[in-house]
This record gives sequence, structure tokens and C-alpha cells, in this order.
Amino acid sequence: MTVDVAPTTQDAPPGRAAGRWLPWLVIGLWVALAAVMVPLSGKLSSVTTDKAVDALPASAESTKVAVLEESLPGAEDNTFVFVYHRAGRLTYADRATVERHYDTLAKKYPPKTATGGEEDDDGPAIRPSTNGNAMMFALDLSTSYGPPEELVGPLRDAAKDRPTGLELEVTGPAAIDGDLDAVFDGIDLQVFLTTVIVVTILLILTYRSPVLWFVPLVVVGVAALTSMATVYLLVKGFGIVVDNQNSALLTILVFGVGTDYALLLIARYRETLHHYENVRVAMVHALRGAAPAIIASAATVVAGLLCLLAADLNSISGLGPIGAAGILCALVAMLTLFPAVLVVLGRRIFWPAIPRFSTAVQAKPGLWGRLGAAIDRRRWMATLGSFGILAVLCIGLTGNTGALREQDQFLSPPESVTGFTVLRQNFPELGGQPMTVYTRPAYEKQILDVVKRTPGVAQTEPGQTVQGWTDISVYPADAPDTPAEYDTIKRVRAAVHAVSGAEAIVGGPSAENLDTEVTTGRDEKLVIPLVLAVVLIVLGLLLRAIVAPLVLMATVIVSFAAAFGGSVFVFDTVLGFQGIDYAVPLLAFLFLVALGVDYNIFLTSRAREETARLGTRDGMRKALSATGGVITSAGLVLAATFAVLVSLPLVMLVEVGFLVAFGVLLDALLVRSVLVPALTLLIGRRIWWPSRLSRPAAQAPPAGRHSRAGDKEPARPR
Repeated sequence: MTVDVAPTTQDAPPGRAAGRWLPWLVIGLWVALAAVMVPLSGKLSSVTTDKAVDALPASAESTKVAVLEESLPGAEDNTFVFVYHRAGRLTYADRATVERHYDTLAKKYPPKTATGGEEDDDGPAIRPSTNGNAMMFALDLSTSYGPPEELVGPLRDAAKDRPTGLELEVTGPAAIDGDLDAVFDGIDLQVFLTTVIVVTILLILTYRSPVLWFVPLVVVGVAALTSMATVYLLVKGFGIVVDNQNSALLTILVFGVGTDYALLLIARYRETLHHYENVRVAMVHALRGAAPAIIASAATVVAGLLCLLAADLNSISGLGPIGAAGILCALVAMLTLFPAVLVVLGRRIFWPAIPRFSTAVQAKPGLWGRLGAAIDRRRWMATLGSFGILAVLCIGLTGNTGALREQDQFLSPPESVTGFTVLRQNFPELGGQPMTVYTRPAYEKQILDVVKRTPGVAQTEPGQTVQGWTDISVYPADAPDTPAEYDTIKRVRAAVHAVSGAEAIVGGPSAENLDTEVTTGRDEKLVIPLVLAVVLIVLGLLLRAIVAPLVLMATVIVSFAAAFGGSVFVFDTVLGFQGIDYAVPLLAFLFLVALGVDYNIFLTSRAREETARLGTRDGMRKALSATGGVITSAGLVLAATFAVLVSLPLVMLVEVGFLVAFGVLLDALLVRSVLVPALTLLIGRRIWWPSRLSRPAAQAPPAGRHSRAGDKEPARPR
């Protein structure tokens, strides 16, 4: 079917908004901005941190211990633990090798202290295991020798000369920090390049054009670099905490949403090019049609991200302004620089499928038009079938959703992690993560007594008294980051807090992880309802209704539960992960709710626009037909960008990447494409209550306006 439209070559005087000079002015302003911001973007890595203490709030007890440690002499030391072991008992040559290695390392890196335990034949610094299969020693090295990531390699190399069969693992807190830093070394560049490659491939497949894909890619790249510079300025100005994981998520967010906005704008621009001969006029109308939905989408994500400011965990609260800055940079770039470049390049940028201006535009129902008709005929089947699929996926929530231990956060455990296992097997009394207790010197003996009597404590070692504080190392009997060890930490804290006047505080790596888990649980209870409320308000303002926002939020929540359940099944039974990282549920919920609502915004805002002239039934079918292809493409691009995280070596990033990618696909392909249209068709005009569109008279199309609901709206020359 064809729709006759009046030929129009202009819709506004060329000297106004659609003037020839405006696109060039916008491009010039962005070039000037890039000249300032791009050099700053490279400095973001210099202000990132991966210290657990930086992520915790100042009120956490382990944070107080870490702050106290840094203020005392010796805070600059890094502790490395060398664990030698053999399948059978150690030989005389093995013992001699351990002594030689220790002497060599102690001379090369004079330690502040040498720890081990009671004196034995091998000297006070070297401890043999009771089973005779292992020996160990620990060295505290000043950071004047370098950071852990630069020290751990030379230390391992220095101990390579060993008898056959004698194995060595270099572990300890500093070795774990070094291995973790090695994992993140160059991660920003890796994520950036991988994301660029993935987006490039998808844009080429989407547009099947040798040139069109390049424009959104360049503009999104400019937005990404601008956002990195903006975040750097925020960190320097406001002290926001940025870790390497948040830095990687920033790149993913900007490329994902920026490409989505580009796809939506190009789709609307291609439509208007059929109706208007002047490309500037066509772009003005494309922006009028697409910009409100894009702005509402960005506002939803930004509002959701800013809700993270209410979180106590610094790494989570820091992601709020970081992500919001990235979304805003992407929004501004895609609504200013991107349209300007498209206008300057003209219709030829679409080659070989150049959209031609015509007075008769062919209206084709297409795949999505046929899908809308099928859903209209079988509304209940579509609704119940969709809920059935989501319910089956939710069964996965019965799987292993326990917290992921620190030792299990690597896809391929480094030597520092495997060394902890060997240490625990041969030195049960030292195999846990030691707690650090600080107390006033006058109460040292009393604190030692109450700690030794605390269930779950394997060993205590008094330390030094410096500047009015005495430190005590406490070794739990249970494995690190287990519920049993966390219970021991809680009992030790309760015991030392009961000693009046001691001012005792308990910290250490496992205590930091416990405080992180507790803080995250508290944040989830506060942030999740806040995100739901804010997103619901944004939807209400956009759709000017109550029922539609409630329906959309319900579908997004069910979609999140299904995505989480399906992902847990994959993590547990396919990938063999040992739990879910503490940050994953909250981050995944935020991204899937905010980004999932995005696609519903794009669909329902178009449906509301079409409902005003076609009615709810035909308006939804027209909206699905018009937006189905582009929203699906946008969903695939966004899912692919988050899937980039799956290529990284940390379980946490793999879990976030897979869960969000799977959830986006589920939302774009099932919830938005089938469930939301089916529910809208079932509810009818009441979906827009209490707006005027919920009243029958407001939805009656003018007589003779169109012969069919699917016809395109004619151009309206001024």
C-alpha cells in the first residue's frame, strides 16, 4: 500500500534551526572540547584504586584498623609468604635450599621483621610443618623496593633454583595484591579495544553499509573519551572512589547506550528522509520524534545510577556519579555531534541503500508487523507463554547464590591463591587470613586472654607496641571467607569490645570482606526500593499515566528475576563458580531495571504517540512494527558490549557481563517484543489511565484520516 504525501523540500527557513551553519558550528565546538578533554582521559587510570579499604565506608571497623595501620611505622611494609612443600617428607637438601633462599632474599630485601613462630633448628624466621612435608617463612618488605606487582615476580624468580620435586608458592597479602594488580594491568585498554571491535562488527551487520557504521562508532568513541576525562575531573574535585571494575563498566555503559541512541536516531532519520527532501529538515523532525524517548531513557538510567549515592560502600556509591557522567556524555554527543555529522554527510552516508524522497511511501507490514498481528490474535497465549518462560528461568534462583570467596574470584587461580591452599593444608594454625586486633598497651594481656578463649580461634601472636597501640595477630581455625570464619570474627569483636577501656578494634582481609558483605546487604535494602521508586516516577512523567508505568515495572522486575535465575544456573552447573560476588546482585538489578525500562520506553512512547491518532490496539501494533527492528538491534549491541566483560579473568566481571547481557536479550526479545504488547492489548485503553487516552473519545481517529492503521503519517508542510 502507498500513502500519498505532499512533496515538501523545506519545513523551516534555512537560516534558523535547520540552517547550514549550525552543524558545522556543533562539530567545531566538539573538536575544541575534545582537544581539552581527550588528554585528560588518559589520566583516569592514575586515580583508580583496588584497595578493599578504599571501598569500605569510614564507619566500618576494618576501615578504622586500616587507617590506624597506615598511621603507624611499618605501614609501608608488604608481607610475602614463601611456602615450600613436597609430596613426601622434605629432604636435607630441601631444608638447605629454604635456608639459602631466605638468606639471599633477606640480604637483597632487608626485612623490617621476620615472622614465623618459635625458634627451631632452622632459625626463628623459618617454620617447618608438623607433618614434615613443608616449610615456610614470611618477609615484610618496605614499599621503597616497589609496589607488590613489581616485587612478586622477582621474588618468585629468586627462588627458582630448587631440587627436583620441591615446590614453592609465593603467597600472602602482598602477593595477592600483586596478582590482582597484574589482572587489571591494561584492563581499560583491553575493554576499550574489545568493545570497539564488537560494536564495529555489529554495526556493519546492522547497516550493511561500508561507511555508515563508522560515524556512530567515532562519535561514541569521542563520548567515551570525554566521559573518562569528566570522571577524572570528578575524582580530583570530589574524591569519588573509582576502582578498575567501575572504570571498565564506564566504557561498557557509554558504548552500549551511545550505540543504542545512535540506532534509534538513525532509524527515525531514515524514516523522515522519505518525507523531506532537505536533510536538515529531515534531521529536525527525526530529533523531534526520537529525542524525547532518548532523553527519557537517559534520565531513567541517570536517575537510577544516582540512587547509588545512598549506598555506604564507596565502590558502589562511586559508580553512581561515574556512570551518570558517562550516560550524560553519551546523550549529549548523540543528540548534538552525531546529528551534525549525519547532516553534513547527507544522504550518501546510507549508501548503497540510500533513502529517497518520495510522494508515495510504500508501507510494508514486515516481520514485526506480522508479529504484532499474531500477538493481537492470541493475546492470552502470548501473555501466559511469556510468563511461563520467565517462571521456568526463575527456578534457577534455587541454585548456589552464596557469597563468592576472595580466593575464588579468579577464573584461573594465580600462585598466591593456590599457595593459601597449600599453606592451610600444611600449617592449619596459619592457614586462615589473620585478623589484626589493635588495643591499648595496658590491656594487651586481657585482650589476649579473651581472644584465646573465643571459639574458632586457632592461634594468637602478640606484636609490637607503637605510639600507644599494641597489635595482635589472630588466626581463625576455619578457611578464609567462609561463614564459620565470619562467625569467629564477629565473636572476637564482641569479646574485645566488652573489655572496657581497651578501645580494641578488629580488622584484616577477612574482616574487610565481612564488612563489605554486611554493608552491601544494607545497601541493597536501601538502594533497590529507591531505584524502583525513581524509575517509576520517570515512567509516570513520560507516559502521563499510572497503569502503564506499573505494568512496565512489573515486567522488568519479573524479567530481572528470570535473568538472575537463568544466570545462576549457568554459573553453578556450567561454569562451576563457587558463588555470586557480593556486588553482582545490586549492579545487575540497577543495569537491568534501568536499561530494561529503556526498551519499554522506546516502545511505549511510540505507542502513546500512535495511540492518539489510531487508538490503543492499532497504536501498539504500529509502534511494534516501527520500533521492533531497531530496538532488537539496540538490544543485541548492548548485550554484546556487556558480554565483553566475559572475556576478562575475574569471576565478578564475568558474572556481571553475562547476567546483564542475558537479561538485556531476554528483555529485548521476549518482554518488550511479546509480553508488553500482549499485556497492552489485553488491558486496552485503560493502560493509559488516568490520562485522556484512556477515554474512548480521545482515541477515535478522525474520519478519512487513514484507510489502515499501519499507514505512515503524511508529511505536514508548513
